[in-house]
Amino acid sequence: MSDLHEYQRYAVEQTLEKPYIGLFLEMGLGKTLITLTVLDELRNNYFSANRILVIAPLRVAADTWPREIQKWPQLRHVSYSLVLGSLDQRKNALRKPADIYIINRENVPWLVGHMGRNWNFDVVVVDELSSFKNHQATRFRALKTVRGKIKRLIGLTGTPAPNGLIDLWAQIYLLDEGKRLGTHITHYRTRYFFRGYEEYRWTPRKETKDHIYAAISDIVLSMESADFLDMPPQIEISHPVCLSAEGRKLYDQLENTLLIPYEGADVTAQTAAMLSGKLLQMASGAVYDECGGVRYIHDDKIDALQDIIEAANGKPVLVFYNYVHSLDRLQQAFPSARTLGKGAKATKDIADWNADRIPILLLHPRSAGHGLNLQESSCQHVIWFDQVWSLEENQQAPARISGGLRRRHSVVVIRLVAENTIDENVCLAVEQKAATQQALMAAVKARITNLGG
Repeated sequence: MSDLHEYQRYAVEQTLEKPYIGLFLEMGLGKTLITLTVLDELRNNYFSANRILVIAPLRVAADTWPREIQKWPQLRHVSYSLVLGSLDQRKNALRKPADIYIINRENVPWLVGHMGRNWNFDVVVVDELSSFKNHQATRFRALKTVRGKIKRLIGLTGTPAPNGLIDLWAQIYLLDEGKRLGTHITHYRTRYFFRGYEEYRWTPRKETKDHIYAAISDIVLSMESADFLDMPPQIEISHPVCLSAEGRKLYDQLENTLLIPYEGADVTAQTAAMLSGKLLQMASGAVYDECGGVRYIHDDKIDALQDIIEAANGKPVLVFYNYVHSLDRLQQAFPSARTLGKGAKATKDIADWNADRIPILLLHPRSAGHGLNLQESSCQHVIWFDQVWSLEENQQAPARISGGLRRRHSVVVIRLVAENTIDENVCLAVEQKAATQQALMAAVKARITNLGG
């Protein structure tokens, strides 16, 4: 565990000590790495894990967990089997020998029904535990039926109660089978909440928050960046995005031939500068043709952003875009997202953002330069949807959130980077503090040279 941060080692130790635990860690603090380290210890050093199951959102199950296993040298010996896809594929994956079996949460009811009394997963990890907050949901009820056969359960989430403390009961039940908050949701409600005759919401009673936190404190590990000295104020993460087959085909076509023919207007790139701009657009999902029209390429970054917003569990998220067509697609995918207005409206929008009344703020990096104060919100996640070569924009834009003395938490800056595209070159140039037009052109020419162009 020498490669882990101090707080990560502490989390590993706490998780190994407890048969069930909720790791309520903010995004970017390494929940997956911490959990994989625990699972490796349990299986290969403690010899106390027979079969391990990881339950996660579909794209996280298919991509993030395998990628994290392959990313860390100390974990590459860990074998895994993806219980995804068709019925036959899932059945075959269950028969395959592996250290860890990974399934998407939608297939949990199927898995419980398929295994029946032969359920033999003694260690279960629920990634995004908050997605099991609904006690009436089929996935919760299915997992509840086999909870007694599970010896260890680890629940991962960044924000366990996005809609209030009422969301905690089902999640904590999966951890301790009702020992702390009651075996029935009705008991939990009547003990800690009240509802008036004309109200439709459960309102916490006085001191409810303190009582609930005290009740679950021994099985929940909640970390805030201010509690750990080795945690930087800003954490940079590159989030790889795998392009769909059609998106990859179109991207490679433009990169190789400098032309994508369309009826009415083609997408062309006659110079290195034009090619770099077109490829950056395509990496994000759309591109302008020669007449200024927008040509759709893929929604892969939109899908990745949906997962990140879900993981933020109701906390405000700031998204930087660089193209108008990116803004249009983001607004269509996330109707609750807002942009900053002008004049008096801008003042109100900033006040709303700082008061956490805007769930998703879409911002162009050039409008987030010096003097824009967005630091009073509880936002902890800044997403670069489009990659930009400007070093100043890359440094100054996130500082509108992470700077200032009022910030208590680390801010996680996540770059959505389309794999094997110019996105990677731009990010590398920024990291090397050489993000100039010349450096970008050199990167484009290098890609063309590598392709034999």
